[in-house]
Formats: sequence, structure tokens, C-alpha cells
Amino acid sequence: MFDPIRKIARAFRAPTTQEREIAYLNGSLDRIDLEFRQRQVDRGLFRNR
Repeated sequence: MFDPIRKIARAFRAPTTQEREIAYLNGSLDRIDLEFRQRQVDRGLFRNR
């Protein structure tokens, strides 16, 4: 009964910080780029200040 409502709610929710970080890391092109992006995430690129 609530499945359509849940699907709509999931479509409009914003991605979590962890989801954004993972998507950013998955976009790396090579090992060097991945390490650079990991350092940026560790420094708090996606976290609120």
C-alpha cells in the first residue's frame, strides 16, 4: 500500500554525505587521482563546517 509513496520519497531525498563521498571516489580515473580524492575526503570536503 505504501510502496508508491516510498518510491516517490526516495526519488526526492538528497544523497547522504557518505553517498556523495563514495560517488566522488568512484569517479577517479587512476590510482593517483583516487589517492588525491581520498585525501580531500579525509580533510572534510563533503562535511559541514
